[in-house]
Amino acid sequence: MRTRLLPLLIVLMAGVLLALGFPLAASLAAARQQTVVVDRIDDTARFAALAQFVTEPGGPGVDERQSTLQGELVRYHEVYGIEVGVFYRDGTAMARAPKDWEVPESGEPRRAFREALLGRRSHDPPQVWPWQPHARLAVASPVVRDGDVVAVVLTDSPTGQLRSRILHGWLLIAAGEFAAMLLAVGAAFRLTGWVLKPVRVLDAATHDIATGRMNSRVAAAGGPPELRRLARSFNEMADNVEEVLEQQRAFVADASHQLRNPLAALLLRIELLALELPPGNEEIASVRTEGKRLAQVLDDLLDLALAEHAAADLRLTDIGELAGERVAAWRPLADEKGVRLTGCGSAVTAWTDPVALSSALDAVIDNALKFTPAGEEVTVTVAADGDTSTIVVTDRGPGLTDDELARIGDRFWRSNRHQNIKGSGLGLSISRALLAAGGGSIAYAHHEPHGLRVTVTVPRTEPPLR
Repeated sequence: MRTRLLPLLIVLMAGVLLALGFPLAASLAAARQQTVVVDRIDDTARFAALAQFVTEPGGPGVDERQSTLQGELVRYHEVYGIEVGVFYRDGTAMARAPKDWEVPESGEPRRAFREALLGRRSHDPPQVWPWQPHARLAVASPVVRDGDVVAVVLTDSPTGQLRSRILHGWLLIAAGEFAAMLLAVGAAFRLTGWVLKPVRVLDAATHDIATGRMNSRVAAAGGPPELRRLARSFNEMADNVEEVLEQQRAFVADASHQLRNPLAALLLRIELLALELPPGNEEIASVRTEGKRLAQVLDDLLDLALAEHAAADLRLTDIGELAGERVAAWRPLADEKGVRLTGCGSAVTAWTDPVALSSALDAVIDNALKFTPAGEEVTVTVAADGDTSTIVVTDRGPGLTDDELARIGDRFWRSNRHQNIKGSGLGLSISRALLAAGGGSIAYAHHEPHGLRVTVTVPRTEPPLR
């Protein structure tokens, strides 16, 4: 869930930072340029004041004042590298630096010059951006005498330093945004971890309960209040489910135990009754068979209740040796049926309850021998696969359909095609309960070209203490 939630939070935070960063960058560029423009306005106003004295008619020292103005412009150009000039209305120069500079015929300087001829300072030039290497700033102020515009002071400034300062400011903004993004990502990690930790714990507890570890509970100590309430509700639900299951197990065990004695007495009376009837009576034989079948069902129900209730005694076990023992124990029955029962004796260890695993293997091998016809083969193989070890039992029987595979292992379920074969339909359910108590599992699949493949999986690592 974090892999889905975290990118969403990062994208949202990046969008917020970008939404703030772009206006901030534009505002910084405008502020940097406005500072330069104000300086140029002050400069043009000062030169316009000097030019007023030059334009006074008949005044003494006109040439000297013009020479002074020219000297000021030259020094200004040499220090700042800014082209500056005072031009009459017709465009002829009163003073200028450099000496060959003229009012351009077009562009921003011509626009500023024309605006100043109207008796007002030129408008601010367009915004200069760092990616415009040839951009310049033109500022013009009118020289007014007796209410008339007699000349215009025009400056045309290079923008290299301005663009450098804007770019430097943008880099600082980008660094700040990057640092803010790192902090936001760190905060998002902490936030998602805080929010999702109870969910992960809840998921793990749910998985434990689904696999038979009914004592798993959730510590309702962290996360948002809603998740803490959910954890408490989950624990209450798990307590109720465990109590109901315990009542069910107790009922099944008590009922099975209580029915065995009356059934044993009934079977004894049937045997006594059979002594009074002619040998080979079919009705008595049928009643005897059904009575024994009922006794087997009661025994299996009691075994299932005990398997679901008992705690596993986990040990480090050589399941290869254990599987070999079970194969040897079942081989006489296989030989009697004409079925080849083979198994490998490779040494593979796992953490399991050896008694429970033996019982589960007995049920699986018994089931395989029941449905495998004479002349076919049942194979038991043992292997290690990462953190688990497996025992695979394959047979060459008729197999099951996809729908039947989905139901195999359910209590009392038997395929409609095999109702005539002896069994209660509880053996594989008992195997699943025995394995689940120790963290193992059992799975069923097709075995090509025909038959059933049963895989018993047990952990290779020691399970955590609970």
